[in-house]
Formats: sequence, structure tokens, C-alpha cells
Amino acid sequence: MTDTPAPERREPGRPLVVLDHVNKHFGELHVLQDIDLTVHEGEVVVVIGPSGSGKSTLCRTINRLESFESGSITIDGQELPEEGKALAQLRADVGMVFQSFNLFSHKTILENVTLGPIKARGVKPADAKKRAMELLERVGVAHQAAKYPAQLSGGQQQRVAIARSLAMDPRVMLFDEPTSALDPEMINEVLDVMTQLAHSGMTMIVVTHEMGFARKAADRVVFMSDGAIVEENTPEEFFTNPQSARAKDFLGKILTH
Repeated sequence: MTDTPAPERREPGRPLVVLDHVNKHFGELHVLQDIDLTVHEGEVVVVIGPSGSGKSTLCRTINRLESFESGSITIDGQELPEEGKALAQLRADVGMVFQSFNLFSHKTILENVTLGPIKARGVKPADAKKRAMELLERVGVAHQAAKYPAQLSGGQQQRVAIARSLAMDPRVMLFDEPTSALDPEMINEVLDVMTQLAHSGMTMIVVTHEMGFARKAADRVVFMSDGAIVEENTPEEFFTNPQSARAKDFLGKILTH
């Protein structure tokens, strides 16, 4: 895949994901502290911060993989359902890509990508297969469609996981440190796919340690520390002129190595 120059991003649309005063504890630990965050349609928000700052928990509450005690989360104006069919429907609208690829090991790459649309969306198998092959082509692994996950590299598996999420036609994509389990030489092949996706207008919330991706693909950088959002800004402003002592300290540690 070639590293294409970033096209002009369109203006973000209406609010799509809204977190309002969200709080969560793990026992005594207050892991999400009064989180307010609005992500607009077509916007790419990258969440960064030190380990243990609540980034992944934030990501996982948005599709209720983690519960929360107070506040509200809405997707396109709809409150997050707690369980049942409504939650399954919401999860179909919110794609998620994890650190570990979570592919079904006993199914082929093609079957991994077609399963959701057939089972959850009622798509005809022939249509699901056609769409899956288009998406596998888009992420650069169409030639691996008949193989099983264990026959692919980590980078290839993660690109399949992205294609699998896209096959559900999600409204928003969540990425929870999608490159942290990969060998260094595989990281860029996944980030390239994510950058192309960002430039295509997909709404994305990305938790990552990859500062180059944040600079290149984000519309907005959200910096978290100790369970709170400390500051948010454009990538240019955040990386060149951080406002808080915690952000300055964090950037000082990572950008000098």
C-alpha cells in the first residue's frame, strides 16, 4: 500500500457519539471521572495518555463492553441500551477493533468477514461474500481469503479484523490500541489502512500510542490522565503547544526517545 497524501478532510457533521458526565469505578479506583466527550459524524478522535489513564475503559464503555455507574452515552441520539436485542443492534452499528484480533480461528478469513452481515444483518450469503472480498481487497489481504487466521501474520490478521468491522457498515469505529500486539514491522501496514479509512470520512475513536498516526490522521487529540480528560485540541496545537503540565510531561517523555 502506498502512503497517499491526506486529502482535505470534510467538516465534521452532527454529533454522533456523546458522553455526558460518565463515571466508572473498578472497586476503589475511579477509572472514568466525569467524562464529557462529543464526537461528530466524520470526525477522527485519537485518545492518548499514559498507561492506566482510562483510555481503553473509555473505548469499551462506548459499546457497553464495560458498564458505567453514572452519566449517559448516546449514539446518534439513542441512549446505550443495557442488554438484549437493542444492545446487539447498537453493537452492530459500532465497529470495534481490539489489541488482540479476536478472529474465529476455525473459520476462514472470508467466513470471518461474512459471518456478521449474514447472521446479524440478514445479508444474503452471495452479497456478503461479494462485499467481504471488496473489503479484503481494500485492506490488502484478498489473496488470503481462503486461509485460516493462524496462517496469517499479526498485521494481516488485524487488517482482516478491520475488514470484518467494516462489513457491518458501522456508524462509528472504535480502535482499542490496535497495533500494540504487533511486531514493529507490521504496525505501519495496519496504520496505513486506518489512515485511509480516516480520510474516507469514517467516524473513528482511536486509542493508541502511535503519535505519528495521531498527527497525520486525527481531527482532534484527546489527552487523558488518571481517568480524566485533561485537554483536547487539534494535533498541531496539542503536539506543538500542550496546555497542561501533565501533557507537557507526557510528550516530553515520549517524543525525546
